[in-house]
Amino acid sequence: MNIETLRAQIDKIDDELTRIFTDRMKISQLVSEYKKDNKLMVLDRSREREILTRVTAEAAPELEVYIKTLFQTLFSLSRSYQNALLVKDSPLAKEIHKAVAETPALFPTKAVVACQGVEGAYSQIAADKLFSLPNMMYFNSFEGVFRAVETGLSRYGILPIENSSHGSVTQVYDLMKQHNFHIVKGLKLKIDHSLLAKTGCKVSDIKEIFSHDQAIAQCSEFLEGLKGVKVTVVENTAIAAQMVAQSDRSDIAALSSHNCAELYGLAALGVDVQNNSNNFTRFICISKKLEIYPGANKISLMLSIPHRPGSLYEMISKFSVLGLNLTKLESRPVPDKDFEFMFYFDIDASVVSEPVVNLICEIAAGTEQFDFLGNYSEI
Repeated sequence: MNIETLRAQIDKIDDELTRIFTDRMKISQLVSEYKKDNKLMVLDRSREREILTRVTAEAAPELEVYIKTLFQTLFSLSRSYQNALLVKDSPLAKEIHKAVAETPALFPTKAVVACQGVEGAYSQIAADKLFSLPNMMYFNSFEGVFRAVETGLSRYGILPIENSSHGSVTQVYDLMKQHNFHIVKGLKLKIDHSLLAKTGCKVSDIKEIFSHDQAIAQCSEFLEGLKGVKVTVVENTAIAAQMVAQSDRSDIAALSSHNCAELYGLAALGVDVQNNSNNFTRFICISKKLEIYPGANKISLMLSIPHRPGSLYEMISKFSVLGLNLTKLESRPVPDKDFEFMFYFDIDASVVSEPVVNLICEIAAGTEQFDFLGNYSEI
């Protein structure tokens, strides 16, 4: 046989597979209606295992693995279709639609905004770029920012979540599991660190440098060139500058933003001392209320995934089916639970698309822990 004849046979089989698959999904719809009426879970592992045992027993040995993969894919598609039919009017779908309808057309220009640190912190600089007139509240910790938003002390909070050269701010991701919030805006901020000290001080005079651990990591190459200098971690880069300005010592310096030089009356002994000149940090603006502004094109989700082979693949494949681009996947261990993780997904998508809303609700219905963190734009 030539290749054209073989392809013609495959085409004929594909047409038959399409017809059979369509019939199977129609029956899946009837199954979902029965499960809904009888308050049954969509997922039935024992039924799936029974089918796998039967079909692989009938397959040639060299095809058993492929048959298993085929039917596992069918199960996943069938569950997805059933869940989509069941979640159209779910509470989460209603909450998302309500947020889209009630959120104003324009992002506010002024508001009470919480951030970690003091005046001059990168979070404060990010707030100034998002709001024309932010009423700033400063807290010693990231948790303080979460609590301020959660309790209504501030309408918004600004938090760093990722640096282009040093990765995720894991402390913020760990706190996400403990607090109720939504992301309403994102920002990428260019980060340029300077070595700040008192006027008249020289680099050779410096015996100790203060800064945040992220800034220290981002300036590791510069610091390695300073022999015999102690590096001390503090809560924030701006706090480091403030400490230097208020100290009686003349042999200390801070890795901080150049803005802090003017704010705290310090001199720059070195500018742009970070390892990478293309150094950016992603910040999120959070609120207690779900707000979805026009133009929102990024979705963030937080969820748990069963600890079994293939569960992460099954989750990611759901995004792939809709052609959605997964831009970030972060995992963090769940405290006091061995080998269990919370996963954080960033997806290029909008809830203006009803299939996207259905997918989010389907995922929520099929996972033990789930949080829709928000749909927002990033500048």
